[in-house]
Amino acid sequence: MRIVFLGTPEFGVPSLKALVNAGYDVVGVFTQPDKPKGRGNKMQQSPVKECALSLGIPVYQPVKIRIDGVEDLRNLKPDLCVTAAFGQILSQEILDIPAIGTVNVHSSLLPKYRGSAPINWAIIQGEERTGITTMMTDKGLDTGDILLQKEMDILPGETAEELTVRMAPLGAELLIETIRRLENGNCPREKQNEAEMSYFPMLKKEMGEIDWRMTAHEIVCRVRGLTPWPGCYMLLDNGETLKIWKAEEMECEAMAPGTMISADPKAGLVIAAGKNAVRIAELQAQGGKRMNAKDYLRGHPLTHQVSVKREEENNG
Repeated sequence: MRIVFLGTPEFGVPSLKALVNAGYDVVGVFTQPDKPKGRGNKMQQSPVKECALSLGIPVYQPVKIRIDGVEDLRNLKPDLCVTAAFGQILSQEILDIPAIGTVNVHSSLLPKYRGSAPINWAIIQGEERTGITTMMTDKGLDTGDILLQKEMDILPGETAEELTVRMAPLGAELLIETIRRLENGNCPREKQNEAEMSYFPMLKKEMGEIDWRMTAHEIVCRVRGLTPWPGCYMLLDNGETLKIWKAEEMECEAMAPGTMISADPKAGLVIAAGKNAVRIAELQAQGGKRMNAKDYLRGHPLTHQVSVKREEENNG
């Protein structure tokens, strides 16, 4: 079976490796173009590209596959395409090329959490369980028929980055099982129940600003779900920004949201939320390094208050 793999971030690497290790003929890999990164804007290859090159697989990097990748894909004559966090929408013309179709490895239990960041959104929404779905891709956004699913727990305090590391191998395992069952003719195929559907949008940088009127539980889930990108941050009334890497919920009496309950090296940094309080365990100042909040406070006493959004800002 000739397979073309389409993926970009680290999540797709175990699936690509699994295909090769299982003996499938991966004839090409499509991934997003190299992008500048870091202070030096040095061009960086995607993790999937690095993996493909190490395996000796030809790599294609169309800006828009539905425009400048069609002929390359057609020339590879794939029996099956496999996608795992590719990052581009596939047109019907692309979907019509592989003889069997396109199997997508999606990191949620569809039809819940359709969209580009299902791992992040499941944590942000406070879910305790998630999973992997393999599906046949159609022209909709994660609307294709479900093939196989496997559930897994979201661990207490787990960030999106940590959960991704655990989910990626499960996705690879389920992918191989799916393809083998497709080959054997005994792979289930079920239409999604639209009544149970949920869709969440792409992550944006501005989502990271903490709104202290939210409950402490909601804030902590947001910090976990937006780590490592775009990351959550708190604003001080002097304009300073502190990035929050780790936070915990603490019970406390009702106080005005954003009240700095403590900011000293012994008690740590604790801020009142709409309900209960948030203890910030790890933070990072602008231009500084990530560090324990108590250690930060030893050398950087906080003399300014937290900047709290006003109601009109939220509505406008």
